[in-house]
Amino acid sequence: MPTAREVLDILRGVTDPELGVDLVELGLVYGVEVHGRQIRVEMTLTSPACPLGEALPGQVEQALRGAFPGHAVEVVVVREPPWTPDRMGEEARRRLRA
Repeated sequence: MPTAREVLDILRGVTDPELGVDLVELGLVYGVEVHGRQIRVEMTLTSPACPLGEALPGQVEQALRGAFPGHAVEVVVVREPPWTPDRMGEEARRRLRA
């Protein structure tokens, strides 16, 4: 049974193709819950008009299904609180400044 930390580790492998930074480091993952064989991820997008709005949640789901076969995966896109650059980790800040 995966832990929330293991789920986050997998999500660090999912990269925003426009920015080249993983979703966790960007601060797009708001929450992870694991209950038995069910994994739920709450995430957001950098803006409501994000052109990858449909693609990123699908990539998250695919990555988790591949890493944890047999688990039910639910990815929920939330709009509140809205994402801001303040949510980014230091590595993302460094990479996007360069």
